[in-house]
Amino acid sequence: VQLQASGGGLVQAGGSLRLSCVLSGRAFSSYGMGWFRQAPEKERESVAAITWSGRNTYYADSVKGRFTISRDNAKNTVYLQMNSLKPEDTAVYYCAADPSGRTTSYNYWGQGTLVTVSS
Repeated sequence: VQLQASGGGLVQAGGSLRLSCVLSGRAFSSYGMGWFRQAPEKERESVAAITWSGRNTYYADSVKGRFTISRDNAKNTVYLQMNSLKPEDTAVYYCAADPSGRTTSYNYWGQGTLVTVSS
């Protein structure tokens, strides 16, 4: 299984970005997917997650109402739409896959994509 994340970049505060993560190598539709981030000198934190069916989604309190996770099983892709970005959202964002279909045990990780939010 390989995960390829993309879509990061530099954006001003209040702006938007959409991250994408493509899973290759296995049946994407059976995987739970998550987005994580790690800011400089901080621990990695969970940002959002979505179960294999897409019926259940989860968000960190810090991004609720601003970020939306979604998936397109036909494209083997999970998305993270990020709106109303804040400087504190600056981090490397990683996608991860849980082969159980849930969002609790991530065995596979992408390489990360950098999001920088300027004030």
